[in-house]
Amino acid sequence: MKALANFAMRGPYRALLLAVASSGSVLFCWIGAAIAALVTLRRGAGPGAWIVLWASLPALLLMQMAGDSTPLALLLGTFVLALVLRLSVSLALAVLASAAVGVVTGLLTLVLARRLLEQLATVFGQLLEQVQQSAGQGAEVVMQVPTQLQLAGMMGAANAILAVLCLALARHWQAALYNPGGFGSEFRALRLPVGVTAALALGAAGLTALGLEYRSWAASLLVPVTVVGFALVHARAKLRGAGRGWLTAFYALWLLFDAAKLLLVGFAVLDAWVDFRARWQGANKDDKP
Repeated sequence: MKALANFAMRGPYRALLLAVASSGSVLFCWIGAAIAALVTLRRGAGPGAWIVLWASLPALLLMQMAGDSTPLALLLGTFVLALVLRLSVSLALAVLASAAVGVVTGLLTLVLARRLLEQLATVFGQLLEQVQQSAGQGAEVVMQVPTQLQLAGMMGAANAILAVLCLALARHWQAALYNPGGFGSEFRALRLPVGVTAALALGAAGLTALGLEYRSWAASLLVPVTVVGFALVHARAKLRGAGRGWLTAFYALWLLFDAAKLLLVGFAVLDAWVDFRARWQGANKDDKP
């Protein structure tokens, strides 16, 4: 992957070629988004916007022909995060912007991509119908076809998550090429202010209380908090000298179990008040002779 970034940064037209070639594909659009973010972080808003402008063309063509706005949403969302990071030089602020990216993506999807939402609702309905037929009539009470409002929230949250991942990849590339090891220390130190964390947590709780349709929208607000939780886990692993196997096991648990997701969010919210990293470092110093 570093070789890909190195190729892109050897000239603007190489970066443009990679971004345009990948932005018209649902499977590889993350490459174009990360390349555009890397150019933005390294060379500034103007060159980054130039890449995004041309890379948007195949993404728009895909949206027009297939009705799938995922590549375009990811490209624009990642560019917004990269622009925030470039202008503010604050990873925390860039990660916080992902919540806005998720909500805005969901709203735009709800307004501009009705056909896609209808198709997704139909696919989910057919799948759930097959599952219910296999499981019996008792499963009908539990399983419900997601509404378009719920699906739009899901797509917004997914875009927010993917945009953060593409930004992290771009920042990793930038550090690997020009400042080895810089992104790791920057990520492990990631922390949100108390007021911001409380606002995100209360907003997510309020949306969840409105009903099942709004839970997917609450997920967008929890993306920054979740990223802070991952930063805490990486900081703890680094302090204790844990290997990649430990982190891999943690990510597997997080993917498989909702309880692990909630625990990570709670851990990150509590960190806004407690500052676990400062406590861990202090305890580590006390342990040394």
